[in-house]
Amino acid sequence: MKLIKTLLASAAISLGMSGSMTADTSTVTISDLTWTGAEAIAHVIKAVINGPLNSEAIIVEGLSDGSVVAAGMDKGDGSADVYTDLWMPNRQGIWDKYVVQANSVGHNEPYLGTQHMYVPTYMAGEVSTVDDLRKPEVAAMFDKDGNGKGEYWAGDAGWKSTRMWQVKFKSYGLDELWEPEIIPDATFKAQLKTAITREQPILFYYWTPEWVHAAYDITAIQEPERTPGCEDHDLDNEDWLEVSHFSCVSSDAMIYVAYSKSLEQRNPPVAKFLSQIKLDPAAVNQWILQIGRDKEDPRDVAEDWVANNMDIVNSWIN
Repeated sequence: MKLIKTLLASAAISLGMSGSMTADTSTVTISDLTWTGAEAIAHVIKAVINGPLNSEAIIVEGLSDGSVVAAGMDKGDGSADVYTDLWMPNRQGIWDKYVVQANSVGHNEPYLGTQHMYVPTYMAGEVSTVDDLRKPEVAAMFDKDGNGKGEYWAGDAGWKSTRMWQVKFKSYGLDELWEPEIIPDATFKAQLKTAITREQPILFYYWTPEWVHAAYDITAIQEPERTPGCEDHDLDNEDWLEVSHFSCVSSDAMIYVAYSKSLEQRNPPVAKFLSQIKLDPAAVNQWILQIGRDKEDPRDVAEDWVANNMDIVNSWIN
């Protein structure tokens, strides 16, 4: 693990600054979202703030509900300052309310991600398209509890994408044959490992970047192409399942780092950094591999990467 002092020295040399670099004392609170990519980004942001920026940041354990994080950023009271991995259009409600209408939340330039429903490739000969999922004999292969419906992993209970997939299955006319399994990501990963080891059927949502694509041979279920009006959902509505429709493949997601604009007064160097951070999907995937698959400490991964990539870090903070 690289010492914070080493990071500070590297930053000072790179920036041509003297040893009297002044720290801003406003502590920055970072979200604790539950997927590995968000965890990795949180630790990289923390390492930059605590190191080269000579300020203070903390990752708030349990600050994992996106709506709570967004409301905290809007308040600007320091209860929540950074939403590390804001997936759009999954969180359209947050974007409209706080970025567009209230103008209280800022963001960086996004990186791109994909999201699909998958099966292990050994199942792809029997199920590879949405039409295949409409076959009762296919759904029966995925029926784990014997209630006559196949199970699919839709995601964690706190994710808007979990609602999105339930809307999709309803819109595709699949809810008579299929039911969502809503469990934490870590629990699902254990199930996925067991299923693939035993070559059992398993249908699940996943996204890129993520380490499961490197660890397992999996195939995306083909969905209908996008057409005007195929995606019309309000996942924040009280009656989200009834009022929403989504009957086509998802477009590439735009994934942002969002931050409270109150930092522009409370900690201007950090606000500038967060507006300029530009994440490379290849780098994010490498962090995910190290943390998620190889079980390295996320703090070590982040601090090592920052220390070894000060040219990139300097482009974020200058």
